Formats: sequence, structure tokens, C-alpha cells
Amino acid sequence: MPDGIEGFDRNVFINCPFDKDYEPILQAILFCLVYLGFSPRIATEANDSSTVRIDKIRSLIESSLYSIHDLSRCQAGKKGEHYRLNMPFELGFDYGCKQFFADRRRDKKFLILEEKAYRYQAALSDIAGCDIKQHGADYQKAVRAVRNWLVSEADIVADGAAKILGAYTDFQEWYYERQLAAGFSEDDIKDYPTSELLAAMNAWVALGKPI
Repeated sequence: MPDGIEGFDRNVFINCPFDKDYEPILQAILFCLVYLGFSPRIATEANDSSTVRIDKIRSLIESSLYSIHDLSRCQAGKKGEHYRLNMPFELGFDYGCKQFFADRRRDKKFLILEEKAYRYQAALSDIAGCDIKQHGADYQKAVRAVRNWLVSEADIVADGAAKILGAYTDFQEWYYERQLAAGFSEDDIKDYPTSELLAAMNAWVALGKPI
């Protein structure tokens, strides 16, 4: 692995939308990665206001062998709304990292996701011909895409997507009951920070995936 980068071979950088509609997909992807023994790295994992966002993203990209880039918000959702260019920008940033470093970063692996097939070509035609996976705004399809990609690119033996999704349901029930018992309201539970959710996922797996 690159010198000084802990966990490089298991780190997965996630570049995706952060709106409410996308949350079910993001949370399911995070769970899938943790379940399979990987470490999700995402800009919202820390809330240090003193860190410049682009510097944080650069650090996450450089420290991750794997990356998931979801381009589902490249198209404006309604009249007068601008394209969201952060996702394609970060994909380009990551691609540059792969091309210009002379160490293990040249081995970086990408999974590119989109909500709708071929829509990305209108906004980012340079990646036409790449193997883009469509999830149709369905978190179950997203989990299958992530699981199958890691089996192929990380050379792992993994449970099937149906078992992972069943475990995700068990985790959600466990987490909800645990938070209620700790004095959280339903609104509190819905508004948890990414770092707290990831910690809970790792704790659940460490406990032997209790039901």
C-alpha cells in the first residue's frame, strides 16, 4: 500500500448525493461495505469546520484503493435548478489520482453508478463506454451492484445480496431499539450523523450480527 496510508486496501471512497431522497441508498451501501469487511470513507464522516472540503476529499481519495461514484444528480431535477457538478468533479479528481501517482494508487478500482441508464452521457460523454451500473433509485439494486463489484474487483468470497439485505433489515431493527433505549427520539434517530451510523454498523458486525 502507499506509504503511511493505513487501511488503503480496504478503504472505499464514496462520492454521492447527500440529499434526503438518496439517504436510503447511501445508508444501504455503507452497510454493505461494512458487512463485507471494508471501510467506507465519505466526506460526511467528520464535521471539522476548519478543514477545507476539497482537501478532505483529496485525502479520502488518496487513501482509498476502491471508489464508488454515483452520478445520479448530474441532471437538474426541475426547471431553474442547476446541475450538481460535485460528483463528476470528484470522479475526475479520483481518475487523476489513479493516473498520476506511481505507487499502488495506480491500481485503484472504480464503480460508477447512475439512477437511469445512459443519462450520464448527455452531461459526461467522456466516460461513454465505461461499465456504468444503474440502480433505478432502488437501494436493493445498489447493494447488489456494490456486492458484485467487490466480488469481482477485490477478489472476495461474499454472502449473496439477498442475505446482505436481510442482515440490513436486522441491523435497522437493532439500531432503532438501541437508540430508543438510549433516550433518542424518533426524530433524533432519523437525524444521526454519518459517523454515528458507521460506528453502529461496525459495532453490530463486531457483536456477531445479532438479531
